[in-house]
Amino acid sequence: MVRLNRQRETGQERTSEDQSETETQTCPECDSENLVTSGGGNEIVCEDCGLVIDDQQIDRGPEWRAFNHNERQSKSRVGAPTTQTMHDKGLTTQIDWKNKDAYGQSLSSEKRSQMSRLRKWQERIRTKDAGERNLQFALSEIDRMASGLGVPRSVREVSSVIYRRALKEDLIRGRSIEGVATSCLYAGCRQEGIPRSLEEVSEVSRVEKKEIGRTYRYIAKELSLEMEPVDPKEYVPRFSSELGVSEEVKMQANEIIDKSAEQGLLSGKSPTGFAAAAIYAASLLCNEKKTQREVAEVAQVTEVTIRNRYQEQIEAMGIH
Repeated sequence: MVRLNRQRETGQERTSEDQSETETQTCPECDSENLVTSGGGNEIVCEDCGLVIDDQQIDRGPEWRAFNHNERQSKSRVGAPTTQTMHDKGLTTQIDWKNKDAYGQSLSSEKRSQMSRLRKWQERIRTKDAGERNLQFALSEIDRMASGLGVPRSVREVSSVIYRRALKEDLIRGRSIEGVATSCLYAGCRQEGIPRSLEEVSEVSRVEKKEIGRTYRYIAKELSLEMEPVDPKEYVPRFSSELGVSEEVKMQANEIIDKSAEQGLLSGKSPTGFAAAAIYAASLLCNEKKTQREVAEVAQVTEVTIRNRYQEQIEAMGIH
């Protein structure tokens, strides 16, 4: 509050200084003292003759706009924005791991040992109880797995929010922290429309695929997460890129998925297997043949799944 009050006082002083400078100036054209500030506060204009006296004024205000007092107070800020990916939302300070001072000079051995002790105590006091320590561990696991999957920052934020909701509803009791964290990451990927299969998520996790699926269904039910079915076409660009097929194969695979889905063949089927079979069929139609094993390894499904979906899709397309 003290800093904000000082900022307001400083802003008022600067505004009064600008106004006094405007009042003491006169128009060089008509010698009028009726000068006003316009153009968002960046121009000084003569009110009598309209001459622009100065158009290079420094804008000392913030880069954001506020239309009432509450909005202005809520936008007043100091420091970095808060984030849900940290247990304290990033509000505490952090001691840098580099043993250098503000000038970039290396610290002495005595100072290095002192900074090491400060870092240790900083990590200890950031968590006040076991609940915060567990939350810190879970959010760090989500961040680690998200980095392994290569998903954007928004997925990490959504996954962290889902985990906080599960913790608030006491859904963690009786389940492993890693299993719930992985399930929340999978739910975050689905909510943000980032296609990642259970097999891919289980690869970067320390939890088995069966436990992830079971925990995900439980959390989605208890938190009433509205999840739309995954569209197999979302997997086509990534699988096609890893297989190195042409754009024509991608378009043909999307067409196969659309036509077979219209006939109800997608219901109850795995979207990854459905997309893999469509890419395999499209590669045959476009004379860029890929083996079932190659496609199965990329999509992380079995060759039997691709053969079964492939037969259904070519029958739906009327191809023999």
